[in-house]
Amino acid sequence: MPRVAELEDRIAKCNKILSENPNSQIFAALSEAYRKKGDVDKAFRVCQTGLKIHPEYGSAHMVMAKINLDKGLLDWAEMEVLKVIELEGHSHATDLLMAEILIGKGEYAQAARILDKLQNTGANIQQVEELLTMVRRQPLVSQPAIEKTVSVPPVQIEREEVNLAKPDKKPEPQAPQKISLKELMDAISDMPGVDGVLLINKEGLVADSRWDESEQTDIYGALAKDVEATIQSQMDVSHFGKYENILVEAESCIINILPLGNNLLLVKANMQINLGTLRLKLTYLLEKLSEDFI
Repeated sequence: MPRVAELEDRIAKCNKILSENPNSQIFAALSEAYRKKGDVDKAFRVCQTGLKIHPEYGSAHMVMAKINLDKGLLDWAEMEVLKVIELEGHSHATDLLMAEILIGKGEYAQAARILDKLQNTGANIQQVEELLTMVRRQPLVSQPAIEKTVSVPPVQIEREEVNLAKPDKKPEPQAPQKISLKELMDAISDMPGVDGVLLINKEGLVADSRWDESEQTDIYGALAKDVEATIQSQMDVSHFGKYENILVEAESCIINILPLGNNLLLVKANMQINLGTLRLKLTYLLEKLSEDFI
């Protein structure tokens, strides 16, 4: 992940070039730098202005697709990716981004078909496999069928259909592999874009952490407990029931707070992370957590 100082330097250089030549295509790199810094609105304005001058610039449409995805404008993000494909054809980058957009829209079957094809490319294979694992756990998403053409007599086809309709033995479903609390925290902390994970007990004290800046953990633990208590009290007054997820978007980071039995799980992420992907991964991992640790 580029550090803030690196992004500021990149922004300054791009702005200098753009001020000297307003028609420069450097606006796309400038917009992407603003997006990575977390200033999505500024990124949108810069990219929108540049695209008025260079409407056929595929890289800029790709940046705009990412901006719209970050803003939760999934239909607009999809339109931008389709524009890139129209201009430059399919690529691993366009297909992977399209899969993330479809996941955000809940169109898991279509996303799975794209990710299945991307498995054979070798690029970003870990990200592709993680997304595939998640979408295949969603309803109505099955393993892809292998298409093949076989020339056989009609009688043989009928006999095969009967055999398929009445299998000798139904395969036993495999129980999902359970993970420990330690494995859960390790897996979350390894996610791209995640900067820290805390397990906070009911007193607001940090029980376990995956955090580089250890002196901050107590502050975040107390803050999370106060925020959770305030929100839950308002939920009780409004008769909305128990909350499932608390999302705090700050100027420089994103904080996700989830209930975990009598404890809280706090996930700190940087502004580059895709919230839809993060939510899917957290749901997937929490489903695998053994009940002994909840």
